[in-house]
Amino acid sequence: MTTNAASHGPATQYLDRPEGTVAYDIQGDGPLVVLVPGMGELRSSYRFLAPTLVEAGYRVASTDLRGHGESDASFTSYGDEATASDILALIEELHGPAVIVGNSLAAGAAVIAAAEHPDAVAALVLVGPFVRNPKSNAAMLALFRAMTAPLWVARVWKAYMPSLYAGRKPSDFDEYRAAVFASLRRPAFGKAFSATTRQTDHAAAEAALPAVQAPVLVVMGDKDPDFPDPAAEAHWIGDALHGEVVLVAEAGHYPQAQQPEITASAVVGFLGSAVHRA
Repeated sequence: MTTNAASHGPATQYLDRPEGTVAYDIQGDGPLVVLVPGMGELRSSYRFLAPTLVEAGYRVASTDLRGHGESDASFTSYGDEATASDILALIEELHGPAVIVGNSLAAGAAVIAAAEHPDAVAALVLVGPFVRNPKSNAAMLALFRAMTAPLWVARVWKAYMPSLYAGRKPSDFDEYRAAVFASLRRPAFGKAFSATTRQTDHAAAEAALPAVQAPVLVVMGDKDPDFPDPAAEAHWIGDALHGEVVLVAEAGHYPQAQQPEITASAVVGFLGSAVHRA
């Protein structure tokens, strides 16, 4: 593991994995919380939540997905199971157990990690979670694959991002969106992101749901465009995991950035009881 001093915020550190390194930063003291972003996102998608958790008395690690941000784009496998293995390796590196906060595909990865290694996972916070494959047809799948081809995936994602942030957008959305685009336009990273879109399969996460023992909080934006009925999906997941459900008004797929005060209040309140129970 090496570190790289950053001009802003905590220093980037690197977790060694078999095919490359995964970037993360850590700040604060107390019980460990690992923040994992969704596909196409950067770890700074938690830029509002992380400081609140630190202030609340947690040691907070924010990580980039493999092939995203400051992580390497040298990996051959991506998606839920690969991400779960990285999360568990990071928890071991940081001497967990940990609470995992996972957004989108990282929620599915968090479920797999909790099912496979319950002693390593104190609780789960699943944000805009994909824990099962959505219904789709062959035509939609073909269109999605065409849109996410490596040569133009960065431009397509930049154009698509505003729709994922349905409802209230963060005050710094333009700046954050530019950072995501700059990251994805690097050829190796565009290729890695394209591979992530193709390799991601949530079947393993759905199969793991019955084995999860950890306390669970589901946080879903009421305007999340990735689900035909966000509230119904949130409650289905909550019922499957015997967890709590919070619906965040005027938020899409990223309530941690779109409605940071509401989301942080829900997460801190949940962790106050969940970590104590664990």
